[in-house]
Amino acid sequence: MHSWNPQKPIYQQLADLLAAGLLDGEPGNGEPMPSVRTLAAEYQLNPLTVNRALQALDEQGLIEIRRGVGCYVRPGARQKLLTAERRRFLSEEWPQLRNRLRQLNINAQQLEW
Repeated sequence: MHSWNPQKPIYQQLADLLAAGLLDGEPGNGEPMPSVRTLAAEYQLNPLTVNRALQALDEQGLIEIRRGVGCYVRPGARQKLLTAERRRFLSEEWPQLRNRLRQLNINAQQLEW
């Protein structure tokens, strides 16, 4: 069972989880997303919440909702996510991480890659 953060809408958290899967290539371009029923059962959520999460991914251009057929990953969705996440990491997370490394006097040679 997944634990949800009360500070953020659950549909957005689910959309983020599904986007992370897309970033990892699951499912791949052109492949179907799990059904609303499957996702609702897996995450123990109301199907309306799942629909809202899928709509959010559709609005981002990551999936295509085909009425009566299901949802499919749009071609290029992974690359689109990768570009956006890299940009976000470099502008938001990396500066904080770099500052923390400096503060702790940790250099690149001390990091295990």
